[in-house]
Amino acid sequence: MSEVTVSLYLVPTPIGNLKDITLRAIDTLKSVDVILAEDTRTSGILLKHLQITRPLQSYHIFNEHKAVEKLVDRMKKGEVFALVSDAGTPAISDPGFLLVREVIASGLHVQCLPGPTAFVPALVNSGLPNDRFVFEGFLPHKKGRKTRIDSLLEESRTMIFYESPHRLIKTLEQLAEAFGPDRPACVSRELSKLHEENVRGTLTELVHYYETNPLKGEIVLVVAGCPEVKETREEKQEKKHAAWKKNN
Repeated sequence: MSEVTVSLYLVPTPIGNLKDITLRAIDTLKSVDVILAEDTRTSGILLKHLQITRPLQSYHIFNEHKAVEKLVDRMKKGEVFALVSDAGTPAISDPGFLLVREVIASGLHVQCLPGPTAFVPALVNSGLPNDRFVFEGFLPHKKGRKTRIDSLLEESRTMIFYESPHRLIKTLEQLAEAFGPDRPACVSRELSKLHEENVRGTLTELVHYYETNPLKGEIVLVVAGCPEVKETREEKQEKKHAAWKKNN
């Protein structure tokens, strides 16, 4: 089987600790023709640390729609690109989806390297069930925010959100109002960095904690799902009987 030529590599970058870069990520970034970066200044610091001197090009939420077609045309002519975000895995609450979709639609090949992403360590650190979970990313800031939260009222899987420091208390209060004040949750911030913190408690306890403890850094909020109500044997039999009567 012949080796596939990859036109676009998605390369995860450290979410804090620069030692979390993989050897494969370094080799890939050194080998491509161009590195697409969400913020060239942020990525430039990492590349300088790794002694990588490949050309950098800006690719972010404000220019991705205009840039996609030209980038795909360049890939068709043989150029190979790597896409990085400021931290973590590209396209996870960051630009990348549109480009990946168009590259695939053009018959070219995409490869995503494994590596850092903030929600995985936050989920595992939380102590909440992680056999089934749903990643919600950032909630809408205004329009559609309540609708999104209401849609999760009966969600039984552990829920993961990204949030900014100045909106966290508001989000905790809104979730407590919707899910109940005693719903278990965990706030993780500065993951993999010197001042990493994982604070666990009910939604209301977390509100009280952050009202007196100032917040900085990137935040992942993990919230327990709605407890599943287990039916008794009698209830199951009643349902079966009702279904039988309906069908007969």
